[in-house]
Amino acid sequence: MLWVHIFLGILQGIFEWIPISSEGIVAIASQYLLKELHPIDVALFLHLGTLFAVLIYFRKDWKEVLCLRNKKLLKFLVIATIISLAIGFPIYKSLKNITIGAGLLLVMGFGLLITGFLQKAKKSFNLNLNLFKIAAISGFLQGLSVIPGLSRSGSTIFGLSLTQENPSKILKLSYMMSAPVVLASSIYLSFKNPVLITGGAFISLIFSFLVGIFTLHYLIKFSQKINFSKFAFIFGALCFLGALFSFLIK
Repeated sequence: MLWVHIFLGILQGIFEWIPISSEGIVAIASQYLLKELHPIDVALFLHLGTLFAVLIYFRKDWKEVLCLRNKKLLKFLVIATIISLAIGFPIYKSLKNITIGAGLLLVMGFGLLITGFLQKAKKSFNLNLNLFKIAAISGFLQGLSVIPGLSRSGSTIFGLSLTQENPSKILKLSYMMSAPVVLASSIYLSFKNPVLITGGAFISLIFSFLVGIFTLHYLIKFSQKINFSKFAFIFGALCFLGALFSFLIK
């Protein structure tokens, strides 16, 4: 059983930053390997490990937010979090009626292709969206990503790409805006199902944190070295491959 928790933690640590839905992948794996717990609860809870990776990796930015030295980022995070929770919680409560399937990966694949085209066309358009609108759009998409198969990072990268920000800042905002929502959901899940915080779950969290901070570092570096539109196209293609794999294992 120990290897199952290690394996789930590694999956979360790798796929949290890649726009192909870590929640969907971990939920599918835990559905077969950890049958005593609800797969959606396991997938959502393991985000706590990668949350710590986000807090440590972007510690300077978090310090500025907490010390009120970056009020613009604080306002963005507050708006995005409120909207994410307002959208995501009702969806979570109805997840028993939602199937983990390939269709959502296909949607995300098309979304990332659109993101790639938006990045290529950036110089030719300017949507002139203010902070509230970008936070609202990104928060709404993050709330929808509670649905397994709809990538949180892919959705928010798509929303944030409507701005004129550079690729590294888009990724940073996408990952930072996940932290308050993950913290709130983890607290809720801990009270709802105390079994999640006992036994092997801590092993999963440790591995998701260790693998997560390692892969986060290299993904940020990777995004700086290539054109961000290519980044979106590459992971859009991975979404389509993931969808194909889901069809094949049915």
